[in-house]
Amino acid sequence: MAQCVQSVQEFIQDSFVPLVAALCSEEAERLTRKNNLSFAELVKPFCRLTSEVHMRDPNNQLHIIKNLKIAVNNIITHPPQPGAIRKLLNDVVSVSQPAEGLVANVITAGDYDLNISDRSVKASVPWYSNWKETLMELNTSTFYSATTPWFESYRECFLQSMPASDHEFLNHYVACMLVVSSSEPEPVEQFLKLSQEQHRIQHSNEYLYPKWFIPNTLKYYVLLHDVSTGEEQRADSIYEEMKQRYGTQGCYLLKINSRVSNRGTDEQIPDPWSQYLQKNTIQNQDCYDDCPYTVISNKNTDHLISDGLDSEIKDGLPNNFKTHPLQLDHPSGSLDSTDYMKAAASLQDSKKSNSGTPHGACLTLTDHDRIRQFIQEFTFRGLLPHIEKTIRQLNDQLISRKGLSRSLFSATKKWFSGSKVPEKSINELKNTSGLLYPPEAPELQIRKMADLCFLVQHYELAYSCYHTAKKDFLNDQAMLYAAGALEMAAVSAFLQPGAPRPYPAHYMETAIQTYRDICKNMVLAERCVLLSAEILKSQSKYSEAAALLIRLTSEDSDLRSALLLEQAAHCFINMRSPMVRKFAFHMILAGHRFSKAGQKKHALRCYCQAMQVYKGKGWSLAEDHINFTIGRQSFTLRQLDNAVSAFRHILINDSKQPPAQQGAFLREYLYVYKNVTQLSPGGPLPQLPLPYINSSATRVFFGHDRRPAEGEKQAATHVSLDQEYDSESSQQWKELEEQIVSVINKGITPSNFQPTQFCLNRYSDNSRFPLAVIEEPITVEVSFRNPLKVPLLLTDLSLLWKFQPKDFNAKHDGETKELGTCDDDMIGTEAIAEFLINSEETKVARLKLFPHQTGELHILGVVYNLGTVQGAVTLDGIDPSVGLQTGKFVSNGLSVRGRQDLEIQGPRLNNTKEEKTSIKYGPDRRLDPIITEEMPLLEVFFINFPTGLLCGEIRKAYVEFVNVSKCPLTALKVVSKHPEFFTFGGNTAVLTPLSPSASENCSAYKTVVTDPTSVRTALLSSASSVDFGVGTSGQPEVIHVPLPDAVLLPGASVQLPMWLRGPDEEGVHEINFLFYYESIKRHSKMCHRVLRHTAVICTSRSLHIRATVCRSNALEDEEGRGDNMLVFVDVENINTSETGVKEFHIVQVSSNSKHWKLQKSVNISEDKDTKLASRERAKLCFKAVRCKNSEENYTFADIVFGNEQIISSASPCADFFFQSLSSEFKRTHVQSHTHASQRAVKQSFDETVRLIQRCSEVDLNIVVLWKAYVVEDNKQLILEGQHHVALNTVGKEAFSFPQKQGFKKILGNSDWEDLEQELPEMVLLKFFRPENTPVPARPTPEQLSNLIKTSLHYPESFSHSFHQKSLCLVPVTLLLSNCSQAVVDVMIDLRHKTASPEALEIHGSFTWLGQTQYKLQLKSQEVYSLQLKACFVHTGVYNLGTPRVFAKLADQVTLFETSQQNSMPALIIINNI
Repeated sequence: MAQCVQSVQEFIQDSFVPLVAALCSEEAERLTRKNNLSFAELVKPFCRLTSEVHMRDPNNQLHIIKNLKIAVNNIITHPPQPGAIRKLLNDVVSVSQPAEGLVANVITAGDYDLNISDRSVKASVPWYSNWKETLMELNTSTFYSATTPWFESYRECFLQSMPASDHEFLNHYVACMLVVSSSEPEPVEQFLKLSQEQHRIQHSNEYLYPKWFIPNTLKYYVLLHDVSTGEEQRADSIYEEMKQRYGTQGCYLLKINSRVSNRGTDEQIPDPWSQYLQKNTIQNQDCYDDCPYTVISNKNTDHLISDGLDSEIKDGLPNNFKTHPLQLDHPSGSLDSTDYMKAAASLQDSKKSNSGTPHGACLTLTDHDRIRQFIQEFTFRGLLPHIEKTIRQLNDQLISRKGLSRSLFSATKKWFSGSKVPEKSINELKNTSGLLYPPEAPELQIRKMADLCFLVQHYELAYSCYHTAKKDFLNDQAMLYAAGALEMAAVSAFLQPGAPRPYPAHYMETAIQTYRDICKNMVLAERCVLLSAEILKSQSKYSEAAALLIRLTSEDSDLRSALLLEQAAHCFINMRSPMVRKFAFHMILAGHRFSKAGQKKHALRCYCQAMQVYKGKGWSLAEDHINFTIGRQSFTLRQLDNAVSAFRHILINDSKQPPAQQGAFLREYLYVYKNVTQLSPGGPLPQLPLPYINSSATRVFFGHDRRPAEGEKQAATHVSLDQEYDSESSQQWKELEEQIVSVINKGITPSNFQPTQFCLNRYSDNSRFPLAVIEEPITVEVSFRNPLKVPLLLTDLSLLWKFQPKDFNAKHDGETKELGTCDDDMIGTEAIAEFLINSEETKVARLKLFPHQTGELHILGVVYNLGTVQGAVTLDGIDPSVGLQTGKFVSNGLSVRGRQDLEIQGPRLNNTKEEKTSIKYGPDRRLDPIITEEMPLLEVFFINFPTGLLCGEIRKAYVEFVNVSKCPLTALKVVSKHPEFFTFGGNTAVLTPLSPSASENCSAYKTVVTDPTSVRTALLSSASSVDFGVGTSGQPEVIHVPLPDAVLLPGASVQLPMWLRGPDEEGVHEINFLFYYESIKRHSKMCHRVLRHTAVICTSRSLHIRATVCRSNALEDEEGRGDNMLVFVDVENINTSETGVKEFHIVQVSSNSKHWKLQKSVNISEDKDTKLASRERAKLCFKAVRCKNSEENYTFADIVFGNEQIISSASPCADFFFQSLSSEFKRTHVQSHTHASQRAVKQSFDETVRLIQRCSEVDLNIVVLWKAYVVEDNKQLILEGQHHVALNTVGKEAFSFPQKQGFKKILGNSDWEDLEQELPEMVLLKFFRPENTPVPARPTPEQLSNLIKTSLHYPESFSHSFHQKSLCLVPVTLLLSNCSQAVVDVMIDLRHKTASPEALEIHGSFTWLGQTQYKLQLKSQEVYSLQLKACFVHTGVYNLGTPRVFAKLADQVTLFETSQQNSMPALIIINNI
């Protein structure tokens, strides 16, 4: 049980006190009413004696009575109905609530800190490891004791309202005070009348109430004298007459009202009556109706009045008490009427009269002492002698009637310790509760004597009498009487000083069972339980006390059951090993019964205390039940904030409730919330708990939504909320924008450069304030999650924002507009009318704002109406919300308007040491955009844009640029990582119209009909790289878009042709375009804008081209110039038949270079067209010659195989060539970058070696143009394309695209064997430092062989008559060609090598005549002819290729021998005639 203010001994003594009746004349009542008190109320604070009292027992032994209290009550003759008793008890409990503002009472039990008397969930007390010691410390501490004053008030009122029963005399009146005023004309006659009235009430059958202890009731005559108005001499004379008539022991003169009532007086007189009258009249009821629950008061703050600690509520009623029947929901058990009740009407009147009314205004402190003295005199001289005399008389009567030789007192030992008769069990006894003894029966006289002894604290004698009476009653099977005797015998045994015997708990158990089961009297059973439980608790027998309290709970009284269950819960928590869960469970049961009894506040308190145990333990269903009940009770008590909080907990936790129950919880919550908002309609919007918002997943998009494709017209993909975030892609876009801004700013990226971010999310950089443009929408995507199993309906969903207008060109700022959801002049807000979230669904809502002014915008959250869908309950496992579409459902009409804030935590900082050692988060400003001035807005549309191409295929499309803003745009550029994929054409493309033949054939190329005589002969043209946008800027990716007048006006649109070329590698390619543009007017915040487009192209295999170049043996061409080369082109159709390509036609081979050009085709085949079916290969051979030196222009040479010449120097052929040239240069530049620093630092690279190496380098590019015939949907289409091969080194094979290992699958095995020779062998991984890499100081033999090219000119056969002349002389011409750009010294040695015998056999039969060595000097590119003579002596076949040629640069010393290994054998046939 809970801690009580009183000890158990004090509690029992104050529960059973001598009762004294008060019968006053009307004049006497008038005198006391001057103080707003009745006579009984007047003496109430002074009814406890402050000194010990002595009396003698029947054996004349002195007995000491300590702390005796008496009760003085008005006589009430009409008992109230049982309903009035229940109403009174209910009111007593309801007004006793935890006091406000006191310290919380905490008990630490196990892992729980239980705030026993407070509504808070967790108390802030320190936690100790040894919780048992802590529990004991807190249990024994006054400060932390858990008290339940409502239970004590109920118990006090219940015991004092016990009916005066015939089987016991504890509630019978012992004496009667007759009170008369001295101001009456005949006071003595008035005393006589009152005496007769008392006699009539007691002895006539007219009145059943009140009941009197003995027939000869003590009458005590009190003369009341008003000092302020009465005559003191008259009062004294009347008192003298009274003493003569009634004796000095039987009368008293009480003087009161010593001062005139004057509220203005300065003297402050204490008011000891207020606490009793407040408890009596339940004055606190109104003031507690709306107050919140707080902690309970403790010993130090309440109930510390020494006099009258437990006052009676039974006083203060007038004599004309009338019944006040009440309608009851639950009938209580058999309840006799009582004298000590108050009617509700009287309570209300008394409450009104006492509220704020001073008491005792006419009394001085002297009057207080007189009243106290009067009570003591009455007790000492009147009451106690009367009781002592009565006890003696009863003892004598019993001795004489029973024939006993000794008094009961002397025989106690024998009776108690003698042979005992075994008691029969309750089940064996007959139900004789209806048996009545006559008043003069000896058994009742023993009981009467026992009760008198008990009232005057003579517990030993009382126990003896009770024990004797108990035996007699059991023998007679008078069970009601026996139970009463057992009950009081147990209490008397406990109260005996020195504890001579243990507490007989079995007596109480028998009495309780008898009252409840046999006598059907729950009131008496309840009294037994209250007394026994308190006794057991004082002996630390909490388990037995809890079992006793729980046993008496029943359905007949919810209030009693609730109070007893609560006390049982406190017993569990106070045990040596606290049973915390049992405490919580019984607090729930108590709260339920409190609720049924109408005690809403107490029910709420019980549930809140139990919640401390269940919270956070994973018992979600229990938590839901408790929170739901707390919410309902709080709502009933109009504690709406607490109700909202409780229902909120049900909804926000992951509930395991079925859908129907969750729906009920949600409807309750909405109903409560609606009432809260109605109380303050103009207040701030409340925070709603549903649905959940994942704030970090919030995305913000700036700009208009992407337009859908219209036929062949496809809008730029740009950025949309439907796209997933890709960090790699985002980085690519950032690099592209940074690249183009750097080009615009002449190679320098501005320090304040901020990449454009269209969509902000959790992965983007949100550390800066984003920029939005005026009149362009801002879309916020909010992620909602419905944790419930019932659908949620959000209506009128919109964003909540704050805006501060700012003119960024002016200094003055506007005023901040808070929460301007209705101020559409500044920010337009789009609302979603209905937004349905199905059960356990995560769904995003896209909300828009339309800024109409520049300034700073702060998006705070969302505002919406939260409701449910009508009939959204799952039946037979089918969720009706499935398949519900927006606009097709009906709300049930219950919705509340509220808000949820979007609070986004920024990224954790981890840069400095301080940030690494602490937890700090950076800002996240994605919801705080700055609205800037008007900017142009570009939209791009692609017309006839393909999705699939052959590798190298050329396709023409159109791009439409539209300015949809109100200001012009300029400086339109596009940047891409793949500039070789597209072109807008060179400077000549727009000026030169397409030829008619090209338009007839729908060709993408510019073509000219060729003359049949010029077939296979090169047609020359030239072009500059500057014309095609390839300059010296080093940024070929940035391409200028050729807008007319370089400006696009508002609302204007322009269409430009765009040629596309399929990438050389097959597969799916994502090609990013970034369009850059600016406004004509410069802005401080936003300098430029960009538009993104991602083109997805799927390419399939077409042709594979390999080419090599070697020097021609014919060192002179037709014009006599040297340095001719042969170009071998190997074209293979590697296309698979799946793409529908029938065959490829090679229509033209073009070359372009600054130094070389194709001259003619030297193919033996005379076929006009070269056709390639699947897997077929064609080999082409061309002769290349040097062209005139041109530093600026490229020479284009076209060799046509068809009827039309494609002008390769015009768009788009030249565009793609130059772009492939720049991409090839970029690729080789990146590869050689690792050695660039080394070359820059170390300038020791030998220029000689460089010049020699340059001899073997060729700058010749081959373009193969083709047509493919495709059958698609029974139609034949002609596709065009071109492939590029860059020939850089003599003798080294080049390919149309870089080789990969996977290419073996494409080529045949035989072809692959050829390729494998080019691939590097697998070697072990080596680690080296690049700066230590040695630079080759000598050229390779292959490079040396190209320094001087030699050629022998001689007749293939020569006839000579050896008979006529034995020596045959043959003229031979040796041509020497200087392939380098420098002057070369050459030495020719004609002597034969004699190192090997084979050489002697071959060369020994002929010899060179003339000089054996020649020294020459050849200028750059010079061809020198040297005349030699060979001498033969007989016929045969001879090899003339024996001269050794040495060369060196003119300014160098070292000679290098040129290698002739690659030359053909110079064979000559010598014939004899």
